[in-house]
Amino acid sequence: MSAATFLSRIAGLVREQTFAYLFGAGVWTDAFNVAFRIPNLLRDLFAEGAMSAAFVPTFNAVLAREGREPAFRLANVTLSVLVIVVGLLSVLGILLSPWLVGLLAPEFAAVPGKAEVTVLMTRIMFPFLLAISLAAITMGILNSLGSFFAPAVAPVFLNLAMIVAGFTLCPLALEAGHPAIVGMAVGAMAGGILQFAVQLVPLWREGFRPAWRPRFDDPGMRRIVILLVPGTIGLAATQINVAVSTILATSLGNGPVSWLNYAFRLMQLPLGLFGVAIAQATLPAFSRAAARQDREGMAGTLAGSLNLTAFINVAASLALAALAHPLIRLIFQYGRFTAADTAATAAALQAYALGLLGFSVVKVLGPAFYALGETKVPVTASLVAVAVNIALNLALLKPCGYWGLALGSSLASAVNALILYRVLVRRLPGLATQGIGRTLAATLAAAGVAALGAAGTAHLVLASLAGRDGTTGATATAVALAAGAGAGLLLLVVAGRLLRLAEVERALNLLRRRFGGTTARGSPTAG
Repeated sequence: MSAATFLSRIAGLVREQTFAYLFGAGVWTDAFNVAFRIPNLLRDLFAEGAMSAAFVPTFNAVLAREGREPAFRLANVTLSVLVIVVGLLSVLGILLSPWLVGLLAPEFAAVPGKAEVTVLMTRIMFPFLLAISLAAITMGILNSLGSFFAPAVAPVFLNLAMIVAGFTLCPLALEAGHPAIVGMAVGAMAGGILQFAVQLVPLWREGFRPAWRPRFDDPGMRRIVILLVPGTIGLAATQINVAVSTILATSLGNGPVSWLNYAFRLMQLPLGLFGVAIAQATLPAFSRAAARQDREGMAGTLAGSLNLTAFINVAASLALAALAHPLIRLIFQYGRFTAADTAATAAALQAYALGLLGFSVVKVLGPAFYALGETKVPVTASLVAVAVNIALNLALLKPCGYWGLALGSSLASAVNALILYRVLVRRLPGLATQGIGRTLAATLAAAGVAALGAAGTAHLVLASLAGRDGTTGATATAVALAAGAGAGLLLLVVAGRLLRLAEVERALNLLRRRFGGTTARGSPTAG
């Protein structure tokens, strides 16, 4: 699953490079980011957030108790209801696009043509919400049936469609009298349809047959709705915080919206590769344990996920903060993306990186409450996090500028995660005995040493390779980045072993089994 997600995130990175090369960070990139954010906000709140969290436990419960046929019947009911509800929502969104753009980006009206183009792209991309909602349900079905690769790799097709659109549809949009970036909106819409379509093949192989069953009175559908309504609020904190940041960022002129978006996308690389992947793999297993009332199994599943999440995401967040400048310079600083854009995006990335662990933990713990049939705690935690985020954004905007918005979102995600964890420990007492606190403390120490080593190594290599005018090219930046990452990884392993981090030992054992045929103790491996 992580391998497939890695392909998807790399494709997403190339997509962002295409944006940076063709459009930089300015008027039209800001317009696209706001237009795309409107259906994406609803997608994360509804489709890939609350709907998935409500559907997967319900589907798994039916699958475990009644078998495949009733579970597939529930899936068809859910898909049919989604077509009706989200289809109507998409039509409503198209009609209300001018109002939505005015709400999310009121300052765009001051720039001639900016608001109008944003409205046009919003209307083009609003049906994307329906396509991605259907894709989210098919992903939940496949994951519940033990199939992870196909749904995890499906977003690659969305990214590929947008990359191709940049060099094909964008020139056509320009010829039609629109800004070239409108072609990207058409590419996004086409990519959303592809992301849903490619999952139908493996779903068919599992025995699922699509059928039109729009039954709002179905017991399983009622159960999903009961979880969905509070779940929409419970999983909304991150996206609402991003929306608040967008509104405030649009008041800072041209550029901040794009800088924050590029930084957030980079932060999502480890978040999607590990945080979301761990959460999606955890939910079906946790749901099955919940259906059996196996509290020990639930605690063990969550503890393993949290320990792995802490180790990977703390290391990734400090690495991103340490290597932000050379990383962004290497990835984005071409075409219309300038050195000033690199510095601005790096500051935003460093602020977002601090929240990587919080974002990931919420992804893991939020759905666990819905699998337990509880909704009040995630709702309360989200509302508290939103309030904290708004307060921090308003407090940090003046002294810090745009990157204070990223910092506020990161701190709010930590508050959300902490509330969820503290309450879940009371629900599952066995969770507190799994060594999560020790793993986090040891990981912070090891990753801190690694990050300092990575930053120092990259700086020294860049300084040694700089030209007479003090500048460095892409090759020198790549060498410095590779050297910094290598030094950081080596220090992470050494410090992790000294601190006896189990996750480091597991990774080393896995490498030995893959390439050496023996375990850490040198005995032959089995299986």
